[in-house]
Amino acid sequence: MSNEKIAIIGGGVAAMTAALYLTEQDDWQQHREITVYQQGWRLGGKGASGRNAAMGERIEEHGLHVWFGAYVNSFKAIETVYNKLNRPTTCALSTWQQAFKPHSFIALEEHIDNEWETWPIDFPVLPGNPANGSLDITAWDFIKMILAWLKKWIPQLEIAANQQAKSTQLTTKKTRDKYLLQHLYQHVQELATDGSDAWKTFTHDIQNLSKEITSTPSLLVDKLNEFTQNKNTLQPQISEKKDSLVIWYIVRKLKRWLNQELTELMDENAELRRLYICADLAIAMLVGLIKDKVYRDGFGVINKYDFRQWLLKNGANKQYSVDSAPVRGFYDLVFAYPKGDFSKPNVEAGVAALAMLRIALCYRGGVMWKMQAGMGDVIFSPLYELLKQRGVKFEFFHQLQNITPGYDSNGKRCVTEIELQQQVELKNNIEYQPLVDVKSLPCWPSEPLYNQINTAQATLLQQYNINLESFWTDWPSRYQAEFGQPLPHKTLRFKHDFDQLILGVSVASLEHICPRLLAIDDAFAAQAKNVLTVATQASQLWLNKTDQQLGWEYMPPSEEGPILSGFSEPFDTWAAMQNLVDKEQWPLNNSPKNIAYFCSAFACAEYPPQSDHTFPARAKADVKTNLTQLVTTNMQPLWPLAYDQNGFDWSVLYANDVSGKARLDQQYWRVNVDPSERYVLSVAGSSQYRLATDGTQFSNLFITGDWIKTGVNAGCVEAAVMAGMQTSRALCGYPQYISGENAFEPTKTT
Repeated sequence: MSNEKIAIIGGGVAAMTAALYLTEQDDWQQHREITVYQQGWRLGGKGASGRNAAMGERIEEHGLHVWFGAYVNSFKAIETVYNKLNRPTTCALSTWQQAFKPHSFIALEEHIDNEWETWPIDFPVLPGNPANGSLDITAWDFIKMILAWLKKWIPQLEIAANQQAKSTQLTTKKTRDKYLLQHLYQHVQELATDGSDAWKTFTHDIQNLSKEITSTPSLLVDKLNEFTQNKNTLQPQISEKKDSLVIWYIVRKLKRWLNQELTELMDENAELRRLYICADLAIAMLVGLIKDKVYRDGFGVINKYDFRQWLLKNGANKQYSVDSAPVRGFYDLVFAYPKGDFSKPNVEAGVAALAMLRIALCYRGGVMWKMQAGMGDVIFSPLYELLKQRGVKFEFFHQLQNITPGYDSNGKRCVTEIELQQQVELKNNIEYQPLVDVKSLPCWPSEPLYNQINTAQATLLQQYNINLESFWTDWPSRYQAEFGQPLPHKTLRFKHDFDQLILGVSVASLEHICPRLLAIDDAFAAQAKNVLTVATQASQLWLNKTDQQLGWEYMPPSEEGPILSGFSEPFDTWAAMQNLVDKEQWPLNNSPKNIAYFCSAFACAEYPPQSDHTFPARAKADVKTNLTQLVTTNMQPLWPLAYDQNGFDWSVLYANDVSGKARLDQQYWRVNVDPSERYVLSVAGSSQYRLATDGTQFSNLFITGDWIKTGVNAGCVEAAVMAGMQTSRALCGYPQYISGENAFEPTKTT
C-alpha cells in the first residue's frame, strides 16, 4: 500500500506547525509523504522576515512580532523544534532560551487634556517555562483570579479615599441584599481568622439581624475572595443562582463606592485614576462573567457583543475605563479596526475578554517574550531545517492559482486538482537553497537568491524590481513579453500527486483561489465572507541615539526598552528593539545604536483588481507619508530630545552619505495589503462562522490558519499554532491534547 501524499500550500505558522506534528512520529515516512508548496523564496506568511544584504544584513519584518508568556502551545512547539534540531553551540541561537528572552516592561499612552501621559507598567517575572503552562482555565477560575487582583487594588483605593477624607463605610439595608451577605457569612465564618474591628462589626450585624449591615470595601473584597475558594460555590444544582447574586451584588456595591467617593479625585491624580481604571474594568468583567453566565456557557456566549459594548453593558465607566489606555491598547494589539477605520473599533467580547485574561493571568516568565533576531530567523529557519532533516520536501516559487472540486470514488466531495504557477526556473533544476548565514545564524534573505535562478529570468526580476510575493505583481505579463510564452503551470492531481490538501493560505485569499469550492459549500463561503481581515502598516527606524538620549524618561529596574501602545495614529504602537543591533552586520566603526519598530492598522476600504499593478506602490507611498508624520510630529512627546527649534533632528536617524530628510529614505517601511498578509479580525458575531480544520464539505481538504475555529479565534501566533495542531490531529491523531481549545464552549459538568 502506497504512502499517503499530503500537499501543504503555504508556509505560515499554521501550515508549518501541521508539518511539524505530522512528522513527530519516528516512523512517519512509512505512512506519508509531505510536500510544501510556497510562493516566492521564503517561509513565514505574515510572520516572514528577511535580511537586507545591502543594508548591514538588517532585519526587515512584516511588522512587530512578540510572543506572550501565555502562548502555551506556541512555546511547546518551538521548544520541540529547537530540542529536536539540536543545533551546534556555534550557532548564534542554538536553544529556544537563547532565541527568546522574557520582556516585562509595557507602556500605555493616556490622552489627558490634549497631552500624552505615559502609563508605565512593569509586570513581575514569574517562575516557569511558558511551554509548561495551561490555557485550560475556566471562566470560574478567571473570576477567582480577578477577585484576587481586586483584593490588591481595593485596599489601595481605600487608603486614597481615607487620605482625602472620603467615606469608606458601606451599609446594606435592603432585605434581599442583607440576605445575600448572610449567605456570604455562612460560607466564610469558619474560615475567617479576622480580628479587625470591621469584621467584628460585620459579624455583629449579621448575627443580630440588625437593620443595616456595616462593612468596608476592603472587608467585602477580602471575604468575597474567601467565599469563592469554597469548592461548591457556583456549582450547578447546588446554589449557583444565589452564589452568583452574592458576587454580583458585592462587586456592584464596590463599583458604586468607587464612583461616589473617588471619581472627582481622578483628574488630578494619575496613580489613583489608573487604579480606578483597573478596578472598574475588573468589576465590569466580573459582572459580565456572572450575569451572562460565561462561567457556565463559555466565552462564546458573549461574542455577539463588541468588547467595548459589553463593558458598557456591564457598568464600566465610559469616560475613564471604556476608552482607557488598556482597552485602546488591546484594540491596537489586534488591529481591531475594520477597513483601517480607527473611528469604528470592533472586536468580539468573548475573544477580547478571554485574551486579556489569559495574557495577564496565565503567563510564565515574562508577560511578553521578545525574539532575539527576526521572526524568520527565530521561528522559520529552524522549522525549515528540522523539516528538511526529517524528509519534508519544499517547492519554492510555486504560487497557488486555483483549486478544483470534484468527487472521490465513494461519491464524496473532494479536491481533485491544485493549479500552481511556477514563478521561476532554477538553474540546472537544482533544489533551491533558501537560507543565508548572518553572524552564524541561518536566515532568510529579503529578496530571492538570484544566483540560483535562471540568469535571464533573474536579470528581468531585478530590472523591474519584481515582488514575487505580491498578489498584484505584473511578473506574468513581463515574463510573457520577454520570453514569448506564459509562465509555466503545474497541476497536482488527486490520487496521483496528492491525497490530502492542507490549505495554509489566509482567509482573504479564498475568494481568489477557490471560488468554485465556495460556490458549493455555503458554510465555507460564509466563513470567507464574515471572517474579515484588515491591511496593516509597519516601519523600522535605525537610530544614532539610545531611547534615553532621545528623551524617553522611563527606565524600569529591568532596564528594558518599552513596548508601547494606545498612542496616536497613524502608528499607535512602538517597540524599542535595541536588542537586535548586534544580530545585524553593521561596520564595527559605524553601526546604529538603537532600533525602533512601529506598526498599526492601515486605512484601506476597498482593494482593486489584480490587474492594478501599481496599487501596492501607491499604498506603500501612503505609509511613507504616515512615517514622515510620525517622526516630524507625533513622536515628540516620547522623544523630546530628538527635536529642536527647527523640528525633528534628522541626524538622529542612522544613514549613509546623506543628510537631512533624505536620511528617512534609508529606513524601512511596508504595507501589508496582499490577501495573504492582511491581519485576521474577530469582529462581533464572526466566530460563529469559523470552521474546524476539517469543517468544509471536501473530504480531503484541511483548512488551517489563525482564521479557523480554535480556542483563541483571533489573529495571533497562538491561534495559528493551535490550528496547525488541530490539522495534524485530524490527519494522524497527533497531538491528542491542545491546551485551551475549548474555551468558547459550555463548561462540561459531571
